[in-house]
Amino acid sequence: MRTISLAVTAVASALLLTACNGSGGGSADSKNGSACSFDGVAVQVGPASTAPSAGDTGEVPVSLTNQSKPCTLDGFPGASLEGGGTKVALATQKGAKAQKLKLAKGDAASFTITYVRGAAGGKLSLAATKLVVTLPGSSGTASYKWSYGPVQGKTSVSDSEASVGAFTQAGD
Repeated sequence: MRTISLAVTAVASALLLTACNGSGGGSADSKNGSACSFDGVAVQVGPASTAPSAGDTGEVPVSLTNQSKPCTLDGFPGASLEGGGTKVALATQKGAKAQKLKLAKGDAASFTITYVRGAAGGKLSLAATKLVVTLPGSSGTASYKWSYGPVQGKTSVSDSEASVGAFTQAGD
């Protein structure tokens, strides 16, 4: 009888570990944290290296500082520009590689938006007024004022010459 109860206990333990994705603690492991979200991070957009005139390239850094429990950035940030009723999703920078960053409380990460300034009123220019950012693994969005001028399109306004880079660890 004792042999049967040990076997049942072993099978039950194996099933419990399988249900926990092998981490022993469910899908949101307390050491690694869950996906970062805007309700737990402070965001700063800029200061930018703006493109002074049409055809010039500018860069806008976006910094995140974790203000809450540990969280993870796994993938690329999402970004879109809006203006005049048009919303344009930004592509990831060519050659950029996403990395998984774990942020403890107080840790920071950043990414950069690179853009080519368009001509004011130009046929291929998006008169952007708003930047909308999303974080990987989170459904929330955050909006910020875009004050860096119109953004050039390649073949249309929707085919923007703006892109978003990968997250990098910030600080020491």
